Amino acid sequence: MGLSEAHSALLNNGLRDRVTLRVDGGIRTGRDLAIAAMMGAEEFGFGTIAMIAEGCVMARVCHLNTCPVGVTSQKEELRKKFPGTPEHVVNFFMFVAEEIRELMAHLGYSKFEDLIGRADLLKESDEQLARIAKTKGVTLSGFFGSIPESKDDRAFLRATPAEGGGLKDSVVHVNGGSSDLDREMCNHEDVKAAIEKNSGDTAVSFNIKNTDRSTCAMLAGDISRQYGNKGLDGNLNINIFGSAGQSFGAFTLPGMKLRLTGEANDYVGKGMHGGEIVVLPEADAGFVAADSSIVGNACLYGATGGDFHANGRAGERFCVRNSGAYAVCEGTGDHCCEYMTG
Repeated sequence: MGLSEAHSALLNNGLRDRVTLRVDGGIRTGRDLAIAAMMGAEEFGFGTIAMIAEGCVMARVCHLNTCPVGVTSQKEELRKKFPGTPEHVVNFFMFVAEEIRELMAHLGYSKFEDLIGRADLLKESDEQLARIAKTKGVTLSGFFGSIPESKDDRAFLRATPAEGGGLKDSVVHVNGGSSDLDREMCNHEDVKAAIEKNSGDTAVSFNIKNTDRSTCAMLAGDISRQYGNKGLDGNLNINIFGSAGQSFGAFTLPGMKLRLTGEANDYVGKGMHGGEIVVLPEADAGFVAADSSIVGNACLYGATGGDFHANGRAGERFCVRNSGAYAVCEGTGDHCCEYMTG
């Protein structure tokens, strides 16, 4: 329902050509992809089914470090039982693609993009609705009946003529692989000198905005190329002011001390291995820090070390798969510390 509503709202307001819609959740077959495409999706995420394809047996003990096939375990004796290979996943997706091709042939289409937004090709199955007593009174037409007709007007699949009229990839995700802030940080003379010297204390300051994503990840890469994951012997103190985009402080290493005055989006400290991340509100923020969220969801996902301190609340899935980081905040959403192993 959220997919069809998002597609409809964007199309009705003339914004659909500025957005690439990605959908996930329960997608397992080529038929699922075809239905999602007809409701407006252009990209698709696979989760559970891809895990099963590579050997997951859904034992549901991921958080206990006792996975019988070694998928979510750090015990070597269990990891040796992992049966998966990359070819298993590739083979699964080949079958998904083949099913989509067969469905497209049945419908009379040769290009997948011709299915996107074509809700007029969807029809309720009276047989399936009558199969279970609970669904006999259910009407599904509301999920796709209000999607605007786009059979003849397919302009939303391309950039506007003013932008060249080509694929939307040329105007969507224009930030590229990393932000200019990361490059500015890595090219700062004091930062380069601190990495080269690898001793003492160095302090630098930067401003940040929410389109600056994965800030400090490139810097962590520069450090790791010289010193590996042991990081710096000295301290590189980086003071940042503003609203950070996703994955602020990703893959931080020992010796990196990040202090963000403002707020941050999801995935702060993702893959953090060492160092320190401090997030606190501005002095004149005008709200009670302990009652307000200051960082987003899934902070410290997969962290293996370091210290994290937030003067405020965190979102959902805080410290998921954390296995070594020390974290302090003033409250979290659901599923805090899920799947911690080690």
